[in-house]
Amino acid sequence: MTAPAQTVTAMSAVDLAAAIRSRAVSCVEVMDAHLDRIDGVNPTVNAIVTLCDRDTLLAEAQARDEQLARGEPIGPLHGFPHAVKDLEGTAGIRTTFGSPLFRDFVPNQDSLQVRRLRRAGAIIIGKSNTPEFGLGSHTFNEVFGPTRNAYDQSRSAGGSSGGAAVALATRMVPLADGSDYAGSLRNPAAWNNLYALRPSPGLVPTGRLELFVPSPSVLGPMARNVLDLALLLSVQAGPDAGEPLSRPVEPARFRGALSTDVAGWRIAWSGDFGGYLPFEPGVLDLCEAALAVLTDLGCAVEPATPTYPLDRLWRDWLVLRSWHTSTGQAPYYRDPSKRSRIKPELIWETERGLKLSANDVAEASLGRSAWHREFNRLFERFDFLLVPSTQLFPFPVEWRWPKEIAGRAMDTYHRWMETCIIVTMSGCPALNVPVGFDERGLPMGMQIVAPIGQELRLLQLAHAYDQATGWGNRRWPPL
Repeated sequence: MTAPAQTVTAMSAVDLAAAIRSRAVSCVEVMDAHLDRIDGVNPTVNAIVTLCDRDTLLAEAQARDEQLARGEPIGPLHGFPHAVKDLEGTAGIRTTFGSPLFRDFVPNQDSLQVRRLRRAGAIIIGKSNTPEFGLGSHTFNEVFGPTRNAYDQSRSAGGSSGGAAVALATRMVPLADGSDYAGSLRNPAAWNNLYALRPSPGLVPTGRLELFVPSPSVLGPMARNVLDLALLLSVQAGPDAGEPLSRPVEPARFRGALSTDVAGWRIAWSGDFGGYLPFEPGVLDLCEAALAVLTDLGCAVEPATPTYPLDRLWRDWLVLRSWHTSTGQAPYYRDPSKRSRIKPELIWETERGLKLSANDVAEASLGRSAWHREFNRLFERFDFLLVPSTQLFPFPVEWRWPKEIAGRAMDTYHRWMETCIIVTMSGCPALNVPVGFDERGLPMGMQIVAPIGQELRLLQLAHAYDQATGWGNRRWPPL
């Protein structure tokens, strides 16, 4: 029996996978429904920026149906249409990195993450939008233009996984992948009423050239509910023989039942870190209202803030960020013909990074290590830490970045994301959960932070919260 297209795109990923396995809906029907949805919605939001030929995609979906008919083994994402963030290489599909330098680049091989998605049965339909080289938490670039927020198209989608978030929130895809350095999964999820997980380093192998110096950047999943989030994590996670620092975790464990009694779990709430961080009015109010949900679940929530000079942490962040950026992007900066075509924020980071000494980097890394130890001390008293996911609501899409928050100047293009950067510098996993909307209908989110390696327990707490609030289905985008 043919399922209505609206029903197919409205399904959770877990329910969709079950419907495909039972043949209640065909892979062709699933592909058709999502491509129709893209045709109807994407011109308004500009989330999917490269889309493969429809006939080719339907032929791939038909091949997936034939596998099912033959009774062949299938993966957990069998027949799922999936748009990959445009920072990941996709064989035969344009990959621009959001940069004019790669406007027409077509890789001849998939990235490690894309290979895992394909092995799980996903059909790669194209790419989701990202800022140039992923720099900045506002998704716009000179190749494709801006991605618009799912709930208000006059506002930013966040970033750098902004295209992924909007495609997911508007039901153009059932799941979305992303990456996160300074909040690139957490911020767009918060601004589009979604769940997103920044995992511990090494849980999801990245396929980077550098194997032994861990980067703060990680890959992770985004979804409309926590069970779906865990489903995609089970595909992304797991060790890789080519990455010696990847974690030896059995990824199928994330596809198990997440329901558990969270009563008695101890949770710290850091809010604005003792007045250190400025917030737009209304952000903290929504987060604090969400604390009551956890209290009703039996958790013990109390204010607590790590004791550490956060101005020093910010200085260390600036060093490490510029070092990592310049390491990868210096060749474009050194070539005058290319430098004239890259964004000014990338030039600023690269120039800072090229001036650093090895001792500068080593000292900043030591500072980051001290901050991680401070988090560990906090986790001796608490099981989790709660922090807002962003310091302001989605801003006008025409801005490059907000110049002030609550009257306090933002002195860099990423200063307004310091609430996520503080968590990034700890190395700990963090999961964005939606906390509701302001009077304008703009979404907000909050990070649940856990000790390194505690992703399963983190998912369990977020699932309990998800079951209690139902934000993913409670308020859909107007589109």
